[in-house]
Amino acid sequence: MSELLAGQRGLVVGIANERSIAWGIANAMHEHGAVVAVTYQTENLAKRVLPLSRRLGSPIVARADVMDSDSLDRAFAQIADKWGKLDFMVHAVAYSDRHELTGRFINTSHDNFNNSLSISCYSFIELARRSHALMTDGGTLLTVTFQGSNRVTPFYNVMGVAKAALEASVRYLANDLGPEGIRVNAISPGPMRTLAGAAIGGARKTFRHMQANSPLRSNPTLEAIGGTAVYLASEHGKCTTGEIIVVDGGYHVLGLPQSDNI
Repeated sequence: MSELLAGQRGLVVGIANERSIAWGIANAMHEHGAVVAVTYQTENLAKRVLPLSRRLGSPIVARADVMDSDSLDRAFAQIADKWGKLDFMVHAVAYSDRHELTGRFINTSHDNFNNSLSISCYSFIELARRSHALMTDGGTLLTVTFQGSNRVTPFYNVMGVAKAALEASVRYLANDLGPEGIRVNAISPGPMRTLAGAAIGGARKTFRHMQANSPLRSNPTLEAIGGTAVYLASEHGKCTTGEIIVVDGGYHVLGLPQSDNI
């Protein structure tokens, strides 16, 4: 395999297990020559993340909770001490109370709205600010979104608003950091069989529907998403910033389901 990211060092935040989108990205970047640091949120998650970090040969494995600024400071201090710089950062973090992803959006609680926006959107800004300080030779910031940001999607509710805010943040950060050679983009996959996706009501129906109706008649794979991240972080993506790259088998271009499914 060609090493498109040879010599690059980066951080991937959000790995939960082997089916995580963050894992697909971290593994693809590792296979293309990057050295990857990873984080885990809790000691329970560490039991899943540590074996994966060994497969990546990660020299830095840090505990980091995006709602705990001190833990983020410690994680980035480790990176600064060991590497002194950073070439890319991948943010694949989102959360909302699963009970508020059913029913009507109008019933979204104030507490869950704030929590969902803080974890799913503001955390990217927090990580971008810390990463930016270490991207002295330019770099790449990536996050993960979903089409519920701009199209009403059943069982997504407040997460759609959080992802819309995240995508707007991508554009504003891209404009802020572009003069320093830092590119900021988001990948928007179709539905995936992940731990986070399983928390969304009706996930299986959504998965089957999009697979049956997308032009390619398929949902994305971790390999496809990882490959997109590699492209964006490589020299091939050096003129791409502020973009939401959709990886959903083409479903987003449809106005109606395929004729056989109407």
